[in-house]
Formats: sequence, structure tokens, C-alpha cells
Amino acid sequence: MSITRREFLEASAALSQAAAFLTAIPGSFVEQALAQGPSTADLMQPGALPDQIQGAENAPVTIVEYASMTCSHCATFHTTTYPALKSRYIDTGKARYVLREFPLDPLAAGAFMLARCAGDGKYYPIVDTLFAQQKTWAFAQNPIPPLLKIAKDNGFTEQSFEQCLSNQKLLDGIEEIRQRAQKFGVTSTPTFFINGKIFRGSLSIEELEKQMQPFLKAS
Repeated sequence: MSITRREFLEASAALSQAAAFLTAIPGSFVEQALAQGPSTADLMQPGALPDQIQGAENAPVTIVEYASMTCSHCATFHTTTYPALKSRYIDTGKARYVLREFPLDPLAAGAFMLARCAGDGKYYPIVDTLFAQQKTWAFAQNPIPPLLKIAKDNGFTEQSFEQCLSNQKLLDGIEEIRQRAQKFGVTSTPTFFINGKIFRGSLSIEELEKQMQPFLKAS
């Protein structure tokens, strides 16, 4: 079944009711798994859709994040921690970063579909905008108008917007990514793998640096 306007509206209404609960949860609740997660090689095996990779292939640190576009803690990470991570480590060749889709509802899946449909080099700019403006669409009674505006600002027409959200193959691919993540132990968002080690919850730049330092010193 494709993402429909009705599913957007129903998901949006449910999210609006949950908004107060979500914002009451502390922004950082790092929980390290007791066991080592999958290897970086296993994590980086090709999946249902091409990975959107940032950073040097030979970087000593590989960070894989599983996120949901409607997750408030994911938005906090992307608006506070991610810019520093990108400028200090991704852009300087010290870290390779991959964002993968783990939608918690149809609305999040639809937002990821728009990022995937945007075209070469536009995935992360749209993701950044969606997270930065999350409150305007994720918790709105009708998320279609603000999402359409964001899409149009990034080169979509109303027709291409509708076509993207009805792309069954793309939706199936995102669902396969979500199912594969569960095999890696992902149950919530955001979840990070830092060279295979799993961390659950929003991470500050200081927490990320603490985990990356041993690998950076060894390189």
C-alpha cells in the first residue's frame, strides 16, 4: 500500500496527541548495548536502496544512524550535534556517516520518500530542512501543505510530489531497510553504530568524540 493523504492525516493526528509526551522525555538518554553490535563490514553491505554516504571511504570511523523523520530526539541530534560532526569529522575525512531510514509511522516514511526522490546531492539538504522544520509538519493536523512547501522549495512540483509519495517500489525499499535494521538490534530512534558498537538515544558531540577518539588515535 502506498502512502496516501489519509495515512498522512491519521498519522499526523496521532503524533499531535503524543507531542507533549515526546517533548517531556530528556533529550539525551544514551544506552550502550552490553554486546558488540554487527561489524562495520556487515553494516555496510548493500541494502534494498543505495546508502546515502557522507565522508571518505577510508575514514577510520564509520557512523551509521537509524532515524525516523518524526522522532523529536532525531531532530535534536540533527539540529545540534550533526553540524559539528560534519564540520569537524565528516568533511575532514575522519568519519564516514550514513543515515538510514527507520520510520516509526507512515508520515515519517513519506518524508524519507521525498528525500529519496529529490535527486542527486539533495537527500541530506532535504533531511536537514525536514528536521529543522519538524514542528511545522510532523505535529500538524494537516501535514500536506507544509510538506509540499518544503518539497517545492527543493525543486518538486505538486505532480512530482504526488508521484513520489505513490512510489510503491521506493516505499518497499524503505520498509526493507527498517526490517534489516531490526536484525541489527535497532528497536528505537535514534540508534547509532560507531564502528559496529551500538548506542541508543540522542548523542552530544562530546559523547560522539569520546567514542571516536580511540579509532582516531589508532589511525
